[in-house]
Amino acid sequence: MNDLPEAELNFLRDLVKASRQKPHSVDWVDRDGTERTTVLSPAEAVQLNKIAHGLKISKSEAMRQAAHIPVKK
Repeated sequence: MNDLPEAELNFLRDLVKASRQKPHSVDWVDRDGTERTTVLSPAEAVQLNKIAHGLKISKSEAMRQAAHIPVKK
């Protein structure tokens, strides 16, 4: 493993770290009406909370609105 590039070692460390933390799930409705559940790492949950709080909406509503953001080409 030590012969891997630093970027790959960091990626693997982050995966292990995330798997040891309690996941957070957000239930939301996709733009086509499909009910979804997204599992977030604690860091992702903090970021989503920050965004939703700034917009004064729920995490579920933030995810619903995010589903309408066009994909970059």
